[in-house]
Amino acid sequence: MATLQQPLAGFVPGVAADLSRKETQERLSHRAIPAFFKLAQAWQLRDEAARQLLGGISNGAFYQLKRGATKTLDQDKLTRISFLLGIFKALNILYSRKLADAWVNLPNTNPQFHGEAPLAYMIKGGLPALMRVRQLLDARRGGR
Repeated sequence: MATLQQPLAGFVPGVAADLSRKETQERLSHRAIPAFFKLAQAWQLRDEAARQLLGGISNGAFYQLKRGATKTLDQDKLTRISFLLGIFKALNILYSRKLADAWVNLPNTNPQFHGEAPLAYMIKGGLPALMRVRQLLDARRGGR
């Protein structure tokens, strides 16, 4: 049986990225920042909501990132973006593109959201809420 000698695209199955290492943060930030802004555009997020999803970063830092400034994100922001991209992926697996992009802004009857839109829930609840929304959607799609 053949085994893979080199990891594909820098990914090693079963080994979590060490987000505390500056080198890892630099490597992941390069792709995480543009991915986040593509997600924000697809979800039609206002800048204030996007800033809050990133942990409440300042206007200046946010607009530098939005203009494409090369910046290294810290562990918290990389984790937030990872959760958001997982949510985005799950939504696009579960729903049509139109509904997947609108879902975060629609009132939701799931008891977890108390009738609010998932976006409001994620902004209010921070990282724990991002994780719960990701888990909910992953469970709905069968955990893949």
